This record gives sequence, structure tokens and C-alpha cells, in this order.
Amino acid sequence: MNKTLTPTIQVFSVFERIWHWSQVLSIFTLIFTGLAIHGMNDLIDFKTAVTVHTVVGIALLILWIFAFFWLFTTGQWRHYIPTTRNMLNVARYYAYGVFKGEPHPYHKTYRKKHNPLQALTYLLLKAVIFPTVGISGIAYLLVSLGYGDLISFIPVSIIAFIHTVAAIAIVIFIILHLYILTIGGFGHHVKPMITGYDEVELTPEELAFIKADEPEKIKNV
Repeated sequence: MNKTLTPTIQVFSVFERIWHWSQVLSIFTLIFTGLAIHGMNDLIDFKTAVTVHTVVGIALLILWIFAFFWLFTTGQWRHYIPTTRNMLNVARYYAYGVFKGEPHPYHKTYRKKHNPLQALTYLLLKAVIFPTVGISGIAYLLVSLGYGDLISFIPVSIIAFIHTVAAIAIVIFIILHLYILTIGGFGHHVKPMITGYDEVELTPEELAFIKADEPEKIKNV
């Protein structure tokens, strides 16, 4: 493909980057304090762990609400709709092909910045796992504040179990995410989420559209 059709353009907005890194910091803080609450971390006392966990959890929920509206008002939600096209090839690459030195079967495009497997994973994370950990966390907080009667039909043990399972799912995602980031160079994958820019395959029509409508997004052609 002609090099002029693989320009360096802005793929992650300022909000998207702030959202991402704030989320990273919040989730690691929640994991750290969550382990302390479960008695698996004695680096912080129980009372402080509960307070920090609660405050950071609420702040993260607010961030997710803003992100939800941002995704739908900007149309960015389209990047998270998975497709079966090339999904098996991408899965095979991560499980086997990468160890054989095979090239990545997917190239980032203007309309799809996430490969099929990424899109499916992020969709499950944002539509299932995050809401589960958030709703169960709110339910547990209501019980702690003395408003357990509002959800008395659900045993506290079940709420705690659901919250813990969802948290474990997030930890598993982080481990897999870090593994994938090592493929092709950690810095290569992380840099776009810092600068906002990355090389993206464009059709001549897409490139012409960006030049005419949003020329500031183009860093290098």
C-alpha cells in the first residue's frame, strides 16, 4: 500500500487519553485497597482501605458515566462493535502466530482502531464487567451505610461474591492486556495513548475527507 495512505493521525482524543489513564490509576488503586479489605494486603489499614476504595470507586463510576455519554455523542462507540471478520485469525495470531514471527493479521483503520478481538473484549468489559462491579459496589455501599432494606431481597454474601468475581475478571483482563502490549513492543502500543497519534491505514477518500474536514488531526502524510 502506498505510504501516503498510512499517515500518522490523531486516533485518541485528549478526553479519551485522560479517561484511559485515570481509569488505569483508579483500577490499580481499587485492586490494592480491595486486597487490603480482604486481608491479603497489610500495607494499608482496613479502615483507610475501605475509605479509599469507596471514594475512588465512586469517582470511577462518575468517570464511566461521562465516558458513556462521550462514546455515544461522538460516535466512537462504533469502534467497539465486534465483527467476526478476521477474529479467528487474530486469536490464532495471539495464541500461536506471534511465536512463529508471523505478521499481525489486522491493521488499524480510520473506522476501526480496534481489531475484532479487542473490540469484543472491550465491549464485554464496558457493557458487562464494569457495570457488574459498579452496581454490586453500589449495593454493597448501601448496605454499609445502613440502607440495606432497599436491596434486602439480595443476600449480602451474594453481592460481595458478585463484586469479587467481577473484580477478578478485571484483573484477568489486565494480565491479558499487558501480555498483548508486549507483542510488537510495549512502547509502540502505549505511545499512541500518550500522544494520541498513530499510523492508520486510510483509503484515498478517507484521507481527503480528514484533510478537508479535520486537517489538525494529521501529523504526518
